Amino acid sequence: MSFDKTYEKELAFQADRRKATVEFIKIVSDLWYDKAIELVLFRNQLIDRNVSQILNLHEYAGKFVQKPISIFDSVEIAKAIKTLDIPPAKLDIGKLTYEYHLEDNKHNNATAFVVSKLKDASKNGNIEPKDVVLYGFGRIGRLVARELMVRTGKGSQLRLRAIVTRGAIDERILEKRASLLSNDSVHGDFPGTVSVDVKNKALIINGTTVNMISANAPEDIDYTKFNINNALIIDNTGSFRDYEALKRHLKAKGADKVLLTAPGKGIPNIVHGVNHQENNPDKNDIFSAASCTTNAITPILKAIEDSFGVKSGHLETIHAYTNDQNLVDNFHNKYRRGRAAGLNMVITETGAGSAVAKALPSLEGKLTSNAIRVPVPNGSLAILNLELKNKTSLNGVNTILKKYALEGDLVEQIKYELSDELVSSDIVGSSAPSIYDSKATIVRKDGKNIVLYIWYDNEYGYSHQVIRLAKHIAKVRRYTYY
Repeated sequence: MSFDKTYEKELAFQADRRKATVEFIKIVSDLWYDKAIELVLFRNQLIDRNVSQILNLHEYAGKFVQKPISIFDSVEIAKAIKTLDIPPAKLDIGKLTYEYHLEDNKHNNATAFVVSKLKDASKNGNIEPKDVVLYGFGRIGRLVARELMVRTGKGSQLRLRAIVTRGAIDERILEKRASLLSNDSVHGDFPGTVSVDVKNKALIINGTTVNMISANAPEDIDYTKFNINNALIIDNTGSFRDYEALKRHLKAKGADKVLLTAPGKGIPNIVHGVNHQENNPDKNDIFSAASCTTNAITPILKAIEDSFGVKSGHLETIHAYTNDQNLVDNFHNKYRRGRAAGLNMVITETGAGSAVAKALPSLEGKLTSNAIRVPVPNGSLAILNLELKNKTSLNGVNTILKKYALEGDLVEQIKYELSDELVSSDIVGSSAPSIYDSKATIVRKDGKNIVLYIWYDNEYGYSHQVIRLAKHIAKVRRYTYY
């Protein structure tokens, strides 16, 4: 029997790679559950990933920085991190590995390199965990619940303690709530366990009790009865949109801060990464996380405004249909939204164009906007047609946005996409609110007009922005290295 030596070497190499990945997964888990240190790979989550997913992320990382990012290098850096005594942190091992090779001659070994890079980590100090209550349990509420419970770790940051809904809470309702959390037609199964505690009116998520509270008015609740104190209330209902209405949450015993998952009036509208530092949680009690579309376009607009200047522009968002629309033709208060969502493209309005100015005041009055709802359940696209103050080129735009995606304050917000084949289903499950399609950009010959295509998971990506902002409000942001 003859052997193809090249093929045999390939098999052996793949086996070694997969074994190294198994070791890497173990280190990632140990760091997270033992030390509350979270490793990511160019902002892509590594917790609860399987071998193939992690290898695919390494392949993307290599293409992104145009230099091979090896799983063997990641294991070496992860082992070095594990030896250090540092407080809870979030570390980008992709960036560390990339820089390790750039500085080959500066350090004797991986441990010396990591020590030099993370020397400021110990200055971060202790973090006081924050109780969280989800007021409402719809699409965004359930996704936020999923992410909070999957990322609980040692419970050193945000702790989901309760969910508030209207109506009676009996066995049937608890089972339905548990089922909706466990199974999702768009985002798949919850990677954990969910059961019900009928006697105590609670969901048991990953072995942790989350109380289900029934209330018709936010001020009627006494959270302290559930041992919940100084809680951050995340309002997902959409029923309370202005300062006076949202202030009712703070009348509840045990409530401390309020975060609205929709655009708000008379309160700070925040796109995390862009203007969150301008809003001090010591001075404000009520915040808005703006809209999914505002979170998608504002990071990109900031990069373009800072780099080239924006004279004017138009936003057209091609948006997945939402629960607000009708399944079949029926009466609706909004024009056109009454027509069957799964059968029609529906022109409607969006306030995202004007809402951007709340985070980026320099764009006040410069953008018009409109929206088209289309027959997909999730995954949207924003098209930005911008007139610039300073001319550029296709390479110039891509270089700037790649830089913003690689370093600086917007690395969690902007993902630089390299694929020629990207379609809406490909971006479902992305934690970045802005996915820049580098292969679709158009630049006019004079360099003064650009058309940018920004994909976004209007549910999952937005939910991650909500959680990032929640951590800022709760003051539980860890030391980060991106």
